[in-house]
Amino acid sequence: MALLKGKGAMTGVNLIAKVYDNGATKDGKSHYADIQVDARDSRGPEQSNLHLKSERVKGPDGKERFANTAPYSVGQLEEIVKAAGPNTEPLCNKDGEKVGTVYGFKGNVMPASRGTGLVVNTKSVEASDFKVDANTLDNQFASMKAAKEAQAASKQNQAAGPEQSTQAEQVVEAEAPAVG
Repeated sequence: MALLKGKGAMTGVNLIAKVYDNGATKDGKSHYADIQVDARDSRGPEQSNLHLKSERVKGPDGKERFANTAPYSVGQLEEIVKAAGPNTEPLCNKDGEKVGTVYGFKGNVMPASRGTGLVVNTKSVEASDFKVDANTLDNQFASMKAAKEAQAASKQNQAAGPEQSTQAEQVVEAEAPAVG
């Protein structure tokens, strides 16, 4: 799940909504959407998980997966679609068939009142600063992967750090000319 900390971190966030055509609830009152912080937003690059909601669930086959969707009312989804305007891209499966739509928009987010994660305050949505295109979702995954790798490298450096930095300081002291 995306971590947005600090004053103003949840305000005016560039977002991407993945909305599947088959994501409507049976009663037709809600629609599930996977909303993510846009990797191009200033809060995106260091995030290893850009999804506003991400929780572990066990599938019918017993395998653990992540559920990244949250329900939005039909009216809330209409606000997101209206804010995105023409900033959309078809969401296709691996066979190239359209199964939904990707929307680019901007809005304020807040902790979910029910469940976990963050949700969009759809009263605050507007046009995104970034254009959604065919590469947007690939860029999202690449950004999350790069952030995970950077975090792993940082942990490795911290684990090996004290010895290496002490050795480096000793080398610098040995090379420094004597003053006097």
